[in-house]
Amino acid sequence: MGKNREDNFWSKCAYGLADIYGGGAFVVISTFFTVFLTKALGMSPALAGTIPLIGKVWDAVTDPVMGNIVDRTSSKFGAKRFYILIGSIVSSVTFLMLWMNTGITDTLGQYIFYAAMYILFSTGFTIVMVPYNGLLPDMVDDYSKRGSFSGIRMVFSSLGAIMAGLVPTIIITDNTNAGLYFTVAMIFSAVFLVVILLTFFGTWEKRKEPVRVPLRKSFVQSFTVYKSFSFKLFICIFLAGQGAADFVTGLAVYYVDDVLNAYSGGRFTIMMGVLLLSQFSGTIIFSIIAPRTSKKFPILLGFPVRILATVALLFFSYEGAPFVMILVCSFIIGLGMAGASVSIYAILSDMADVDELITSISRPATVSGMATFIRKIATGLSSTVIGICLALIGYDETIAAQKMRQSAAVQSGIAQLYIWLPVALMLLTIVFAKLFPMNKAEYDVIKKEIKRRRGEDNSEITSEEIAVCEKVTGFKYDKLWNKENALSF
Repeated sequence: MGKNREDNFWSKCAYGLADIYGGGAFVVISTFFTVFLTKALGMSPALAGTIPLIGKVWDAVTDPVMGNIVDRTSSKFGAKRFYILIGSIVSSVTFLMLWMNTGITDTLGQYIFYAAMYILFSTGFTIVMVPYNGLLPDMVDDYSKRGSFSGIRMVFSSLGAIMAGLVPTIIITDNTNAGLYFTVAMIFSAVFLVVILLTFFGTWEKRKEPVRVPLRKSFVQSFTVYKSFSFKLFICIFLAGQGAADFVTGLAVYYVDDVLNAYSGGRFTIMMGVLLLSQFSGTIIFSIIAPRTSKKFPILLGFPVRILATVALLFFSYEGAPFVMILVCSFIIGLGMAGASVSIYAILSDMADVDELITSISRPATVSGMATFIRKIATGLSSTVIGICLALIGYDETIAAQKMRQSAAVQSGIAQLYIWLPVALMLLTIVFAKLFPMNKAEYDVIKKEIKRRRGEDNSEITSEEIAVCEKVTGFKYDKLWNKENALSF
C-alpha cells in the first residue's frame, strides 16, 4: 500500500497543493502590501517599508524554534502533519487580518496594528511551512521519487505565484480603495485554507520517536545543521539561485517604467504574466527531467540559457525597444528561474538524511527551519541591496513621485543592475551546483550507511563508500553518527 501511494499521481498532487500558499502568499504581500498601507491607508512609505523588516527579525527567532518544536512533538497524525493542520487555520485567519481596514487614523496606532498583524502572519506562515518543508523525507525514501514529489510541488508553487501575481491586478482597479484589497484577501484566505487542508488529508508521515534534546538548548543546536558540508553548499545554492530571482522581481517595475518607459497600457502586466507562465511551464518540464538526470541538472541546464537571455536585454534596454523581444527574453528567463526552484527544493529533501548520518538524530523539521530562516533573511536583504544600489546610481524619488523620467545615467544604471546582479548570482549558483557532492549514487550510499548504523543492514562498508560518506558530510568516517555533533556548535 505504501509503495502504491508513493507512485500515485494524486498523492504527489496532494503533497504539492500546500505550496500554492507557500508560493503565492508572499507574492501578494511583496507586490501589494506596501501599496495598501501607503495609497489606501495613507501611511508614510518610510514607515510602511520597515514593517516587513520587523517580520524578518521575528522570523529569525520563530523559524529555528518551530523546527525544534516539530521534531520534539509526538502526534497520531505525525508531528509535521499535526502542525500543518493547525497552521491551515492560523495562516488563513492571519492573512485576512493583514488587510483589514481598522479605521485607525493615529499614525502610531496604525503602525503598531499592522506590524503586529505582519508578525502574526509570519508566525502562521512558519507554522505551516517549516513542517511542510520537512515532510517529504518522512514520506518517501527513494531519491528519484522524492524528486518527482518535489517537481509536482514546484508546479503548484508556480501556479500559486501566477494566481497571486495576476488575480489582484484584475480586482484592485483603484489602489486607493482599501475594500478591494480586503476582497482579494478573502479570496486568497479561502484558497490557502483549502489547499493546506488538502495536503494534510492527502499526505502521510512515518512514525518515529521525537527528539529528546531539551528545547531550551534548541536555538544553539539549530545551527549545528550547518556542520554538514553538503548543507553549507546547499545554502549557497539556495541563496544565490533564489537571490537571482529576487533581483529580477524587485527591479522589474523600475526596469519597465524608468528604462523602457513601457509601464502604461498593461505592458508590465503582460511582461509579468509571460515571466510567471514561463516559470510554470519550466517547472513542469524540469520536474520531468530532474528524476531522469540529477537534481542539480535543472540549474546546470537552465542557468546558462537564462544568462544568455539576460545579457541579451542589453540590446533592448531603451525606450521604444521592440517589446516583443523583451517578452521573448523574459520567457527564457522565467524558464531558468523554474530550473533553480525545482533543483533547490528537490535537494532540500535529502539534507535531513545527511544530517542524520552526522548526528544520529532524525530532525528534518530543524533542517527545514534553518533553510527557511536563511531564505527569509536573504529576501529581506535583497530589498535592502536594491534600495542601496538605486541610491548609489542617483535614483531621485522626488522626480519619481512627480511621474517624471529619471536621468539617462540613472536609466542606464537601472538596466545594468537588472542585468548584471542576477547574472553574477547565477554564475555563483552554477559554481556551487558543480561543487555540490551528492547525486543519486551518493544518496544511496548515505541511506545504506544509515541503515547500517541502525542495525538494519549487515553488509560491510567499502573504502569507496567511506570516501563518499566523508565527501558528502565533511566529517571523518569515525566521527559520524555521534549525537554530540548535534549538541554544540
